[in-house]
Amino acid sequence: MRSLQAEIIQALAVQPEIDPAYQVRWSVNFLKEYLLKHAGLFTYVLGISGGQDSTLVGRLAQIAVEELRQETKDNRYQFIAVRLPYGTQADEADAQAALDFIQPDQRMVVDIKPATDAMVNSLVHNDLTISDYNKGNIKARQRMIAQYAIAGQVSGAVLGTDHAAESVTGFYTKFGDGACDVAPIWRLNKRQGRQLLEYLQAPEALYLKVPTADLEEDRPMLSDEVALGVSYEAIDDYLEGRVVTDQEAEVIESWYLKTQHKRHLPITIYDQFWR
Repeated sequence: MRSLQAEIIQALAVQPEIDPAYQVRWSVNFLKEYLLKHAGLFTYVLGISGGQDSTLVGRLAQIAVEELRQETKDNRYQFIAVRLPYGTQADEADAQAALDFIQPDQRMVVDIKPATDAMVNSLVHNDLTISDYNKGNIKARQRMIAQYAIAGQVSGAVLGTDHAAESVTGFYTKFGDGACDVAPIWRLNKRQGRQLLEYLQAPEALYLKVPTADLEEDRPMLSDEVALGVSYEAIDDYLEGRVVTDQEAEVIESWYLKTQHKRHLPITIYDQFWR
């Protein structure tokens, strides 16, 4: 095994094999304990995109609050699933299918297009040209603004969908979808997340769907694997300590090294890793 590979596996706490039933119960118990130990918090909030990760986290959250209501007899425990489209979402049917599977206590819809376009227009008035890629990151941050606004109003915490295969590549927007209060599937890679959804009896279409961030208008529905230049199969093999090609390892490690800042809290004068 490559030395950096071993370091990454340890840092991201990935196991080579998992028991889906155990992992589901571990995640649900963690989500329950977080709310119970934080006085005044009764709600989880999560944006649902229709992809694998938000579908999984959303279902885990719903199970957790249902168990809390039953065990505490306190009906304040709730899960709010939020649709956060930029105008009309191309795969809206997938998002609705995910919601039907999750069965959240509440559903909300916040269209981020007006806020995103207003921000872009304000920046353009300062003689800036906002690239399509940059606008995509603005969309991701507007979505997190909405989730925190909802959570702040309902005594809630914002859930994150970051997992090991995403974390190793830094494939998320800093202070956008990378921001959250609780990350219940952080230790899992992509295929392990699929195993949990299969165990939870999710429709196959929800966990076999091609992953896409869909932030760029010039390249709509661009798959994550095309954007990264490496397959999730290779990333998962790498994280589980299996053999991958040198080229695949170099791509993964390159992403890991150049996105270290995303896995670190805001840098202070005492931090050393970036020097």
